Amino acid sequence: MKIHLGSDHAGFLLKEQVKTHLQQQGHEVVDHGTFSESSTDYPEYAHSTAKGVLEDKTLGVLICGSANGVCMTANKHAGVRAALCWLKEVALLARQHNNANIICLPARFIEVSDALEMVDVFLETEFEGGRHERRVGLIEL
Repeated sequence: MKIHLGSDHAGFLLKEQVKTHLQQQGHEVVDHGTFSESSTDYPEYAHSTAKGVLEDKTLGVLICGSANGVCMTANKHAGVRAALCWLKEVALLARQHNNANIICLPARFIEVSDALEMVDVFLETEFEGGRHERRVGLIEL
């Protein structure tokens, strides 16, 4: 699967670990940056990642310190449903019930092992549809 990935400086180290993890699983990873821990502006990477997810009709991962900034930014794109996740159960429900297409991870508040588990759950979980389809359809204005 092609996965779009982006982070700011606060999420850089976790992004690199997520990228390696995904590549080891055989995924094609499109890294939208950032490429160092130097201070940078998260919207640049969140916009680029969101555009990639929409163009390729695939899934994405965004990471920043709290995950709020990248989540807010990505959700400005029609068709993106970015979900801020901090537990694997939240990641599961984001896919099952909300058909989220980008998982947003708070690098300053989660362990690497938990992040990798959430990413795996997010990528492996299918949207249930059914009663959730109508609700997801009501999200966009």
